[in-house]
Amino acid sequence: MDAVQEHKLGKVTLRIDRSLCVCFGDCVAQAPTALELDDDDVVVLSRPDAADAQSLLAACEACPVDALSVVDAEGREVLPSSLSVPHQGKE
Repeated sequence: MDAVQEHKLGKVTLRIDRSLCVCFGDCVAQAPTALELDDDDVVVLSRPDAADAQSLLAACEACPVDALSVVDAEGREVLPSSLSVPHQGKE
């Protein structure tokens, strides 16, 4: 499984950086219908069709290590608010 997974949700993309996840589960508590910890105790978007924007935004903000982020159509990270530089991705 790739270290960074991206899931298109309407006009934004949810990015999950599996290498940053330390399995606190705060994000899952905010969006339990869409997120879960897998067998490796790393967050995954298990049910994209059950993902509602408010819960996913709250999940991004709840992650203490910024493993979850939201990217707009131009590729700019808009959440969590602690991120201040654009994600460059793999080269």
